[in-house]
Amino acid sequence: MPNSYHENPSVSVVIPVFNSFQLLGEIVRRLSGILIELNISCELVFVNDGSSDQSWSVICRLSQEYYWVRGINLMRNFGQGNALLCGIRAARGEIIVTMDDDLQHPPEEIPKLLAALTPEYDVVWGSPIKEKHGFLRDLASWTTKLVVRSMSGVSIAAYSGPFRAFRSCLRDGFIDYANTYVSIDVLLTFSTTRFTYVSVRHETRQSGTSNYTLLKLINHALNLVTGFSVLPLQFASVIGLLFSVIGFVLLIFILVRVVLSGIVVPGFAFLASVIAIFSGAQLLALGIIGEYLSRMYVRTMSRPAYVIKESVKNDKIS
Repeated sequence: MPNSYHENPSVSVVIPVFNSFQLLGEIVRRLSGILIELNISCELVFVNDGSSDQSWSVICRLSQEYYWVRGINLMRNFGQGNALLCGIRAARGEIIVTMDDDLQHPPEEIPKLLAALTPEYDVVWGSPIKEKHGFLRDLASWTTKLVVRSMSGVSIAAYSGPFRAFRSCLRDGFIDYANTYVSIDVLLTFSTTRFTYVSVRHETRQSGTSNYTLLKLINHALNLVTGFSVLPLQFASVIGLLFSVIGFVLLIFILVRVVLSGIVVPGFAFLASVIAIFSGAQLLALGIIGEYLSRMYVRTMSRPAYVIKESVKNDKIS
């Protein structure tokens, strides 16, 4: 591939890899054709996120066959966002493109992202025309977009996703970020609000099954909401205010009944229900505060977002 790689490539494609060795060769083949057509200097950075299959050995082989392919092997599975953060920091291109390893993001759609990255914008999302996920993945995607929209304050965040292109200089906004909870879209909002999107194809997964279980999706949603947003605390405040108003209204109602008719409102069931509602609201607020405290505790432990075991490039392991 002529002019496809040098020490400062124009485009870096970063792909986190987890148990998808069957697809890596196909990714490189299809991406190679696109980059030849675009005639741009580039590199492909695979980040092996603790795969238990042959993914790392395949990455090593591909880096020997294609001098524009690099590989980073993490010590264990840190999560997709953490692996992406590692690859983004290692990328040397002026523009960084991120995509998944399951080929649901067609490499042939990358030129659309690059064309839309005009001087007016810093980030371009590839928004699927029609997603091929199930309900749980759609729910996780909706949660991510809600948090990104809350952080950025722009409605365009409704089109955010893992298929994106952005300027590498945006990394300066999160160069010292060390939290174990990583959302690339949220981190990008630290540096810019100039986002746009283009519609892209979204294909069915060609091999294997999704690694997202219900428990992982719930944990991902909690990490996003409590790690990058104060919406739950605001919600707890609203709930507290609402029930305070309800309690005040009930008190006024009881006092009026006593003054006008001298009758106290009877009913143990009514009183027990009110107490249960207020107790539930208090426990909910305490639970939300507890989630934030646990996140703060984890941060004080200074756990790294990722740890690199080895890297490979041009048939040399370092």
